[in-house]
Amino acid sequence: MNESKRYNKRNTYMVLIAAGVFLLVNKAFGVYIVVALSSMILGLHNIVTQSGKKGYILLAIGAIIILGNNFPLVIAIILLSFGFFYLRSKKMHPDDSYIQKHKLMESMKWDKSPWVLKNMSVWNIIGEVNMDLSLAIPEQKESVVILQGIIGDIDIVVPEDMGVSVQSSLMFGQVDVAREKEAGLLNKVAWQSPNYETSEQKVKLIVSYIVGDVDIKVM
Repeated sequence: MNESKRYNKRNTYMVLIAAGVFLLVNKAFGVYIVVALSSMILGLHNIVTQSGKKGYILLAIGAIIILGNNFPLVIAIILLSFGFFYLRSKKMHPDDSYIQKHKLMESMKWDKSPWVLKNMSVWNIIGEVNMDLSLAIPEQKESVVILQGIIGDIDIVVPEDMGVSVQSSLMFGQVDVAREKEAGLLNKVAWQSPNYETSEQKVKLIVSYIVGDVDIKVM
């Protein structure tokens, strides 16, 4: 009985503390920020513990709430992201012989039939990429593919006989490259297959999003 009372008291104190913190944060930042931060924290927790899509949805909801109440910040983030994309594209493709695509929203599904692999740079505010490199017909020995934007869901399959180099960076989300997984905040992964230097065909993947789920499988 005493244990039960102590447990109830502890719960009461925790509720009071939580209520106090909520009121302080609400006073300082406003209810929208509280809701947004709560959504993003729950989303990160879900990503780390369950690796489900729900976490990314919660992250996106939180980000939209924050950005929706700070329109100039939204524009600034988009302009910065696009500016960095342009500079990176020029650096990685100095000879201008590459495809450059930028759209608000795009779904690229190159995983059902053969397709031509060219040097390319793709930027989206919201992007979905399904790419099977075992179906790709490369134009050159080494291809450079840049995928960048605000929110991205990236799934890429790389055949074992193709050399691959990956540079991936996310502010929020999960990166899974050849079974090496990073999840949470500020994820940066650099990985290169053992056969990269000796492969007849190789691809360099550069992936960068603010919120993303990146899955690159070597099969």
